[in-house]
Amino acid sequence: MEIKVSQDVKNTPVEVLVINQFEGEKTSQELANIYAVEKDRFEGKFGQTYLMHTLGKIPADKILVVGFGKKEEFDHNRMREAVAKSVKKLQQIKAKKAAFDFDVNADYGKSAAIGAMIADYAYDKFKSDKAHHLEEITFAKFSESDVKEGIIFGEAMKFTRDLANTPAQIATPSKLAELAKDLEGIETKVFDKEEIERMGMGAYLAVGQGSVQPPKFIHMKYTGKNPKKKIALIGKGICFDSGGLDIKPAASMLTMKDDMSGAACVLGVMSALAKLQPEIEVHGIIAACENMPSGTSYKPGDILTAKNGKTIEVDNTDAEGRLTLADALCYACELGVDEVIDIATLTGACVVALGSYASGIMGNNDDFIWELINTARESGELFWGLPMFKEYFDSLKSDIADMKNTGSRMGGASAAGVFLKEFVNCPKWAHIDIAGTAYLEKPQKEFIAGATGAGVRTLLNYITK
Repeated sequence: MEIKVSQDVKNTPVEVLVINQFEGEKTSQELANIYAVEKDRFEGKFGQTYLMHTLGKIPADKILVVGFGKKEEFDHNRMREAVAKSVKKLQQIKAKKAAFDFDVNADYGKSAAIGAMIADYAYDKFKSDKAHHLEEITFAKFSESDVKEGIIFGEAMKFTRDLANTPAQIATPSKLAELAKDLEGIETKVFDKEEIERMGMGAYLAVGQGSVQPPKFIHMKYTGKNPKKKIALIGKGICFDSGGLDIKPAASMLTMKDDMSGAACVLGVMSALAKLQPEIEVHGIIAACENMPSGTSYKPGDILTAKNGKTIEVDNTDAEGRLTLADALCYACELGVDEVIDIATLTGACVVALGSYASGIMGNNDDFIWELINTARESGELFWGLPMFKEYFDSLKSDIADMKNTGSRMGGASAAGVFLKEFVNCPKWAHIDIAGTAYLEKPQKEFIAGATGAGVRTLLNYITK
């Protein structure tokens, strides 16, 4: 789908002209001459749509009116959702070209473009019947630079969603490494098993030792002009999670190709940086592997030694993500970065606590956490802070090692965060648990079922602030 900007779209021949109406406001005389909407049929409530033929009064064949709700409640998030709603309606009528002429300020271009790209997404690579896509949309009045930035964000989300939706037989650790090497403007190093062993990453290596797919430790680096600070982004990269010897039930295993959604997010973010050119240094780190059962798998009761020398008793092989993140966190902190953010589909406990609308967040610096929470809200994502009281570590105590990799089911998301903290040596660290938000079982708001690209918008907005 091509997205354009034009100052005048009303006189442009298109299939559909999309306009807005705020709730409780009268239609302008200019628009009243083009269409008439019965008050009892269309009130301008947020998300309402009304489609009609123009009968030749303007160059467009049809008009789609979309409700923007109350004017005082309208913001960038509502713009994104309204455009997404409009695009879905245009898809339903098989439109190919449409123009959007909204009576709003010119600074909504970024959110409008993101909304259009979210709604136009479909993962139909393996389907004979392909989804209908718009060929071209044109926005009136918006800033071209804002729309361009929105397109870059949308492309990063599509990259992430495509990767997280890709079957595990294709999206292997080696495939992730290949994608990382192909990123424009990014310096990438990929470490194989022997090099990972030399770096002392015993926790990470143990998780992957049951799979025929070799582990790949991926380090991407973007260096902006005159970087103001250094950030490390770590994405959980379990390309398939069977649970290992503590194997999952079949129903729980079905969508476990998405257990590398954190890695997909980091790859998506890194893919956009050369285009956005923020004045910052960003390291993208992924400890990619599979968690599979075999004669060589790590076992309950094993003792693992992480990169920082701490020992871990394996209480459950299905709590593997934190083991890979432990070594990745040690590696990131050794880079001398100012901030570390890890993002992971880590715990079912977070899903129980927050559902599919909000991601959990915790860390070692309250100001840093609140900055990310506020950035998420501005980006149209929801983060909610979870506690990291030292008491949560009690359930992780081991009689024969420094800690266990899991403990009580109660407070499991916070216990996982406290576990990760043992491997952090950085003044600003945040852990984002996207277990509930990264992959949807059914459509939700502007998203279809499947991968959502959770975290991409927030991290890109944070980096480019």
